Amino acid sequence: MTRDFSGYDRYGSDVLATGRRDARPARPKPREVRVEKGLVLEEEYSGFVGAVVRVGSGQVELEDRRGKVRVFPLDSPFLVDGQSVLLKVAPAAPAGRARTASGSFTAPEARARVARASRILVEGRHDAELVEKVWGADLRVEGVVVEYLSGLDNLEAVLAEVKPTAERRLGVLADHLVRGSKESRIAEAVARGPYGKHVLVVGHPYVDVWQSVKPSRLGLKAWPVIPRSVEWKVGICEALGWPHADKADIGMAWQRILGTVRTFADLEPELLGRVEELIDFVTAD
Repeated sequence: MTRDFSGYDRYGSDVLATGRRDARPARPKPREVRVEKGLVLEEEYSGFVGAVVRVGSGQVELEDRRGKVRVFPLDSPFLVDGQSVLLKVAPAAPAGRARTASGSFTAPEARARVARASRILVEGRHDAELVEKVWGADLRVEGVVVEYLSGLDNLEAVLAEVKPTAERRLGVLADHLVRGSKESRIAEAVARGPYGKHVLVVGHPYVDVWQSVKPSRLGLKAWPVIPRSVEWKVGICEALGWPHADKADIGMAWQRILGTVRTFADLEPELLGRVEELIDFVTAD
């Protein structure tokens, strides 16, 4: 059978017309959605679904229900309830009082003051670095210096040297301060001692300050449980598949953890309350 195609022009009679008459309809233009914390998005290419936790520098950070966090460009193809959307960033809010990483308001044109005689003591370098990252701005305004003891066992010698007074108080942050622990016995001895009125020893329940960082910041549901026969930090690194052969590896692991901390919201309440308590103690008139 011979078909007659005369009179049929699939492209039309206008040589300048675009597209084919039988082409599929164009994909609807994505609707615009203002991106804000808590908005649940699906990245179309990867299928990753998560709630917005941070927006900035042309990127959006999503966290899924397991605590895993991924970063995508703002112009990535996203879906909301299965529908394509175009993310729009809300205009910057009018300038207000800025907050420090600890959540407190920044004092106008705040400058560091001369250091107080009172001090906050922590057990080690990692504790000091964490306190500095979250509370450093506040402590500089208050003139409070943070020093580390290299272990709570050295506290008695420090007290004998400093001889705390009402004008020279010491606030001490201890790891693993739980009933029956060595740390609790040291704290009780200090409270009964000659400097008890001028020294406050508080602590968190964690084996190490690493655990005061919320595990979700590392994409974990909980910190791994390490047998007592294994040095805790080494065990953590091994459980997470991180290098742990020497002190340098342990130091790198801590920097990796510390790098996930942005504000007080990334730390456990058991640490937050204790540090605030120490700051109040050493700055009280």
